[in-house]
Amino acid sequence: MSDATAVQEQGARRVYIDKASPESYQAFRRAAEAVHAEAVAAGLEPSLLELVNIRASQLNGCAFCLNAHTRTALRAGESPMRLGVLPGWRDTEVFTIRERAALALAEAVTNLEDAAAQESAYTTAREVFTEAEISAVIWAAITINTFNRVSILSKHPVRQTATPQPALR
Repeated sequence: MSDATAVQEQGARRVYIDKASPESYQAFRRAAEAVHAEAVAAGLEPSLLELVNIRASQLNGCAFCLNAHTRTALRAGESPMRLGVLPGWRDTEVFTIRERAALALAEAVTNLEDAAAQESAYTTAREVFTEAEISAVIWAAITINTFNRVSILSKHPVRQTATPQPALR
């Protein structure tokens, strides 16, 4: 039995398209690596890129990518508090001007039907980013949206990696 067939027989009988078409998936992975490298070269902080990844994944409801990028952000020093309030980023002042501009662009890329939000996000981005940085944020958002769709349509599982801790009261 092939890997793709074995994967297809798991869970909801979905094809893991990354496993079924590995060359295509690897091409996307290489593109994502290039986008990340170009973004860092343009001057974007890796932590800002993770906020973009997490926010787009929140909007798309991609549990697999949320798990992966939240863990990456926490390992890189992002605070649990900032990640917790990320869905309400407009209503708090814990994010920098650059982060806010990047989050607005990420939302505009993810929710293409809102032309007014796109224009507003782009106008704000022009005030705080260079052209290379704007391009890099948009490419980062396009990239995570692509991976969200791969994981959502494949129904990639999120597995518990550690024993859950009791809630703080």
